[in-house]
Amino acid sequence: MRATPATPATPATPAFPGLHTPAAGFEQPFAMLEACHERVQRMLALLQKLCAHLYAQGCDAAARQAARDVLRYFDQAGPLHHEDEEKHIFPLLRAQGDADARALVERLAQDHVHMAADWAQLRTPLQALAHGQRSNFSAQEEAAFDAFAAHYARHIADEEQRAYPAAHKLLGAAALQAMGREMAARRGATPPSLIAPE
Repeated sequence: MRATPATPATPATPAFPGLHTPAAGFEQPFAMLEACHERVQRMLALLQKLCAHLYAQGCDAAARQAARDVLRYFDQAGPLHHEDEEKHIFPLLRAQGDADARALVERLAQDHVHMAADWAQLRTPLQALAHGQRSNFSAQEEAAFDAFAAHYARHIADEEQRAYPAAHKLLGAAALQAMGREMAARRGATPPSLIAPE
């Protein structure tokens, strides 16, 4: 991840990560799922900027904050997003989708398993850097970050271009409302219409 050196952003850290992006609310669950993907992409971009920053300016307070931001997102909000899909998108397509949709869901579900395992490994160097226990990443760790980002990019494209449209066609207004309420409840958030996405 040797990008053009840049200072990583250090946004204010909310009490629960990702609930302050005003792109969509729980009353529009598919718009919210896509907004969560935008947040994932921003966190992966921040990780790339962090790697560049370490080369250009070293491990300073901004670098440690960036590491904490990435950790917080993928430790907390990221798993909730996957759970949304595993509870509301995947079962629907397994039950009512065509053969292509069912095959896609099995691959996406395996992606979630693999990404969780990858993150369990990737968070270790990030956590050490965030806590001031190290000052850089190895070339192998940077390559692993790149692979994680590439995996997510493919996964997001398959969900937004294929899985979400197929599932959306199968849900009526009442089911969409129930989906939004359940997504909000998992985050301890009410009312749905006032809550913004990850």
